[in-house]
Amino acid sequence: VQLQACGGGLVQAGAYRRLSCVASGRTATMGWFRQAPGKEREFVSGISWSGTLTDYADSVKGRFAISRDNAKNTVYLQMNSLKPEDTAVYYCAAGRRYATAVYYGTEAYDDWGQGTQVTVSS
Repeated sequence: VQLQACGGGLVQAGAYRRLSCVASGRTATMGWFRQAPGKEREFVSGISWSGTLTDYADSVKGRFAISRDNAKNTVYLQMNSLKPEDTAVYYCAAGRRYATAVYYGTEAYDDWGQGTQVTVSS
């Protein structure tokens, strides 16, 4: 499946932003990851194929919310109270397991979007 992420941009600290990831077809478990300059790609949030199970990295818990609309083959990441340390390229990823589970490692995902840059100024 091909993934197209969008919604990034330049925002001020404290602002909000919503990322979208549109898939070319049906998807199973989905995740959002991010990669800041000089750092490894890290898990941000994940959602099961049905949307009933979600989880977040501790650094974004309480500020970010993941959701999905399977009728539109789209996953969203609502990002609130953005901080400068949230600055990164954000990637959406799709796994192929129709499980009520969230996966945290990059190896669990098979297809990746191109990434969208989010820059948070202080």
